[in-house]
Amino acid sequence: MLLMFFHPNKIEAQDNNLGNWLIYIGNKKLNKKWNIHNEVQYRNYNAAGDLEQLLLRTGLGYNITDNSNLLLGYGYILSKNYISETDDKVTVNEHRIFQQFATKQSLGKVGLSHRYRFEQRFVEDDFKMRLRYFLGINIPLQYKEERKNPLYLSIYNEIFLNTRSFVFDRNRVYGGLGYKFSENLRLELGYMNQFFETSGRDQINLIAFVNF
Repeated sequence: MLLMFFHPNKIEAQDNNLGNWLIYIGNKKLNKKWNIHNEVQYRNYNAAGDLEQLLLRTGLGYNITDNSNLLLGYGYILSKNYISETDDKVTVNEHRIFQQFATKQSLGKVGLSHRYRFEQRFVEDDFKMRLRYFLGINIPLQYKEERKNPLYLSIYNEIFLNTRSFVFDRNRVYGGLGYKFSENLRLELGYMNQFFETSGRDQINLIAFVNF
């Protein structure tokens, strides 16, 4: 599984057009146990102005321990898909319900995060289900006293699996540089390759993580 995760070059036919994703990920702590997740992603086929997707996601989470969380969520996704061999687009609306379990662990100074997500997707008149597994690695580059690490390297891989006959849906590999301004705000700038069964795309991601 790990070999398949980290070797996207095995996919022969890939479209290397460079896109741009602007991402906001927020977390509102209600108390020691409960939290609200909110997320906005604005995805472009190019640097800006050619909309690929607008993704809005929210959810209610419950902390099982200090390092593990269960979450029930809802997402709305507006997609603008190009029609093959033309410059025309078709609009696709998707409503999504999902359940996820996330957990964190430490290996010395390196942080690991795991996320398991199960999605029920209502795509226009079609119903689909999908499983996702996310493995993230956070490596501090400025290790200071009191565990304050403002500059860090972020790496992750996420695989998507369908419940239908075509099991493999897509895989995402990401590497980026992040800076933690405070306990409430950090920013990341990184590169992501997303590949499908016979094609792929590259994205520059700008991500803001906000806790409030």
